[in-house]
Amino acid sequence: MAGTATARPLSPSPLNVWVVSDGRAGIENQALGLAEAVQRLTPAEITIKHIRWRPLFDRLPSALKTPAMLASEALQGPWPDLWIATGRATLPLSIRAKAWSGGKTFVVQTQNPRSANARYDMIVAPAHDRLSGDNVFEIVGSPHRITPERIEAASPAFADRIASLPHPRVAVLIGGRSKAFDLPPAHAADLADRIADAVRASGGALMLTYSRRTPQAAKAAMTARLSDLPGWIWDGTGDNPLFGFLHFADHILVTEDSANMAAEAASTGKPVHVLPMVPLKSGDKFARLHEDLHAHGATRPFDGTLDAWTYAPLAETDRAARAVLEAMRAR
Repeated sequence: MAGTATARPLSPSPLNVWVVSDGRAGIENQALGLAEAVQRLTPAEITIKHIRWRPLFDRLPSALKTPAMLASEALQGPWPDLWIATGRATLPLSIRAKAWSGGKTFVVQTQNPRSANARYDMIVAPAHDRLSGDNVFEIVGSPHRITPERIEAASPAFADRIASLPHPRVAVLIGGRSKAFDLPPAHAADLADRIADAVRASGGALMLTYSRRTPQAAKAAMTARLSDLPGWIWDGTGDNPLFGFLHFADHILVTEDSANMAAEAASTGKPVHVLPMVPLKSGDKFARLHEDLHAHGATRPFDGTLDAWTYAPLAETDRAARAVLEAMRAR
């Protein structure tokens, strides 16, 4: 079945889908991306729910948390047909959702819950986490909202700023400090110099965006070295041009620290060059992710050149959505 094909509806009325997260964009987009992929296959109405726990209770184990401990409004019925949740904050509610609904709700958790795995109908987990179980569906990377149609639809809003830029246009997506990686100023400066050399040698243009995790010192170091290139370094003001960058890019450079960014870039079918970060601990999990993306043909380590290649766009979110609907029908 093609990723955009319409599946047989589960019922005469639209599927009622809740997307549950703590509201952070990077977390929410995983659940929302999967919900939107379901909606592309069958009629569905999506409702977004945000969860926040009172600070006193936030670090309690999931099994000990109750809705009375929520800082946000407690969730109440009527319960959805499909519950898709992402992130640690949602776990205490996800493990109870089926009981609250009297067994009606099909509960999907993305990422690795790390406990009570049998309490979910399905776990959509990154293959690099090596999670196993009868209810586990593995995908390369994480679910996301990027589709060719979505980035094409968003592109006109940024065409005035990008369409006149020379080719090759190089989109650069910079992450930042995490538990596994860091981006100190000296390393950021070195990356910037290598990127600048490649763009200048190609005669092309730069389109760069930083993440919320990019340290200010790293931003300053990179911006100072790249600001004289033709193109656009987004400073965080106005609408986020990420979709425009992905649409107009001939090449995409992405730091190795984010499963989300790598999977999103690989969904475009454009060459994805992976930029190294400074490791803070064993990177086995991320190494497995990048091995999977390389095996798909999407990525190669950035070697200072802008060689081009082609591959089938990664469509793992659509594949997961089909699996969710198949499991719901089987139930």
